[in-house]
Amino acid sequence: MTGRRPDWLHPAFRLIEGEDSFVWADLTALPVPAGGIVPADRPSRVLAALAAAEAAGQGLLLARGAADPEGWQPEQGFTVTLESSGTTGTPKRLRHDFARLRGRLRGAAEDGARWLLTYDPGAFAGLQVMLTAAAAGALLVAVPGGSGGTIAALAQAARRHAVTHVSGTPSFWRAFLMALGDAELPLAAVTLGGEAADQPLLDRLAARFPNARLRHIYASTEAGALFAVADGRAGFPAAWLDDAPDGLALRIVDGVLDVRSPRAAPGVADGEGWLSTGDLVERQGDRVLFAGRLDGVVNVGGVKVSAEAVERRLLAVDGVADAMVMAVPSPITGHLLTATIVAAPGVDEATLRAGLRAAAADLPPAARPRALTFADHIPLSAAGKKSRKGRQ
Repeated sequence: MTGRRPDWLHPAFRLIEGEDSFVWADLTALPVPAGGIVPADRPSRVLAALAAAEAAGQGLLLARGAADPEGWQPEQGFTVTLESSGTTGTPKRLRHDFARLRGRLRGAAEDGARWLLTYDPGAFAGLQVMLTAAAAGALLVAVPGGSGGTIAALAQAARRHAVTHVSGTPSFWRAFLMALGDAELPLAAVTLGGEAADQPLLDRLAARFPNARLRHIYASTEAGALFAVADGRAGFPAAWLDDAPDGLALRIVDGVLDVRSPRAAPGVADGEGWLSTGDLVERQGDRVLFAGRLDGVVNVGGVKVSAEAVERRLLAVDGVADAMVMAVPSPITGHLLTATIVAAPGVDEATLRAGLRAAAADLPPAARPRALTFADHIPLSAAGKKSRKGRQ
């Protein structure tokens, strides 16, 4: 690939990918597959393909291996097709106009900014991080392999390159804090996305990195980048239901959040522009709080239960570093809830078990986990989320 540097890539941008280093001249030398289908396994490959596709005015599919790319054909003009992770179901393929995809990116230069890539390069969130760093002329640090490498490898890279900006899922952050231990990081920005951010985690991050800007972002492959919350509180202001930021409209229908966004992928909204997010929400005073996914509600003996809502209850228990609640099939009740717990270092297991039982005591019997297992970590999907595909 040869050609002019695109305007979305600052001349000072640099990428470190494992032991390799890239500037714009190095990216132009990378081969780009013909046909517009690119394996989205490395940020260098994705950035080179984006520049080539834009220069050629051709559509691009960032293939993550979740679906067979056979049969995909690029439309006329430069668009980017993303594949969803399929964490909670069948992966989807969404085509985005590149300008819309970058709709909320500010691209403001920050001297010395060093970003850590924790997401898949082909994921919506990963692409947002890469394009943000590229536009700002920052250093982007990536660890090849999986969703950016293991948590331990990401923590090692963060320390080695003294990263200043990290964006990841809440599940990533819980594991990352464990992997970091007492190591110092000069973080200026801490961002959460991809899952609902709970208050205990936000409080832990604020205490651990007091000099960092803390925010959590709400976005999806279908709806695009929607909004960011920077007041240190979980959920979002209830006032946004009447007056949402950044050209959005928000509403709650039967307990589910609907959005109307100028950055949504074409064809995903209804005739009035509304898109159901599938996220359950609850209005509590001046706040709207996330209460799990609609497709995560299961039937336990005739009672509708959200495993994610129970999980957030357990995450608030002192001494819990991480937790995952899942529904497993039961021949008697249809489903039962089980919980896997990661204890914080030095916490007594018997004491923690008592705290967990107390936290679940006022839940309906159907919502109380019937099995409690301790582990040293919670496995994450390629999207950096807790995989709940085990549900039936």
